[in-house]
Amino acid sequence: MSTSGITSSLLSQIVDSPSAANQFVTDLNQLAQDLKSDNLSAAQQDFVTLSQDALNGATSSTATTSASGITTSLLSDVASSSSSASSFASELNQLGTDLQNGDLTSAQNDMLTLESTASNAAPSSAASSTTSDNQAQVTELIQAVVQAMELGDNSVIGSALSQLASISSSSQGASILNQESASYGSSSGSSSSSSVSQLLQSLDSNSSSGSGSTLSLLA
Repeated sequence: MSTSGITSSLLSQIVDSPSAANQFVTDLNQLAQDLKSDNLSAAQQDFVTLSQDALNGATSSTATTSASGITTSLLSDVASSSSSASSFASELNQLGTDLQNGDLTSAQNDMLTLESTASNAAPSSAASSTTSDNQAQVTELIQAVVQAMELGDNSVIGSALSQLASISSSSQGASILNQESASYGSSSGSSSSSSVSQLLQSLDSNSSSGSGSTLSLLA
């Protein structure tokens, strides 16, 4: 297999095409899932698929719920920043190199670096995006947390909660989410599962109307 050769320019082209962006995120999430499962051979094939789809242009339907914590919204944020796009492309190619070399541990660390770069590219305040875009991103991240909770994947839960906190314009909301994120980043996040479930259920039920008091912590 070969490394992807994905550049910041190609990344921008991917983001400009909704179908390509959806497929890219879908491929990346599958890659993240197989890396978390220590499945090196599957991850290597996932990277080949991701590279081919990125270079050829994708015509997929809808992206799956994020396993990597990277969403189409975050991908757009990355592409809009030249420094973030450059870092993301470089880190993605490093991931390809480590997969090619059969270095599972390094590849897993590369994925964590990718997630961090994408998360840091997200707007620090919801004021930088429209309310509708913000609510869409909130809903997408909520779905990622709910699925991760069902799978018992604390690392994904923590990552998604951290991203939710990063797009919150409310210090109270960000504080709550960061506390929950830190809890799931520890060795045991089960003690917080009940409060997180209640928080997410409230957020999810209010996201359709956009008028709930809990959702206002994020909007």
